[in-house]
Amino acid sequence: MPRDLNEKDLAILKKLAPECSEMTCSGSGHMFHSILPPVSNHFAEDGRDFLERISRLNNEELLYLSEVIQNGSESMGCLPVEDVEAFIQLVGERISPDEAQKIVRAYESGYECDRTGTGQ
Repeated sequence: MPRDLNEKDLAILKKLAPECSEMTCSGSGHMFHSILPPVSNHFAEDGRDFLERISRLNNEELLYLSEVIQNGSESMGCLPVEDVEAFIQLVGERISPDEAQKIVRAYESGYECDRTGTGQ
């Protein structure tokens, strides 16, 4: 379910990808409608870089992302599996194993990658 990124979303995106100057996907030209897919697919060099970037988040920001993942407005469908696993592990360590399991259930519910760019 695509969303327009609010000020909180944009602040988190800028924290994870300070080099992000445009809020559009370079591949599709569409506006980003999620935080994690553009960080993973456009800015992080690899899985290790993605983990370093998401580790910058404080617990409040991690919990916020967990909540928007669970309500379906934050896409994880376009993330490589290793980035999904890294995010889930970080939430499990810093928030709680229960919160991490909620993300697993949301991820397994089948949100697909939206290749039109709206999920990115």
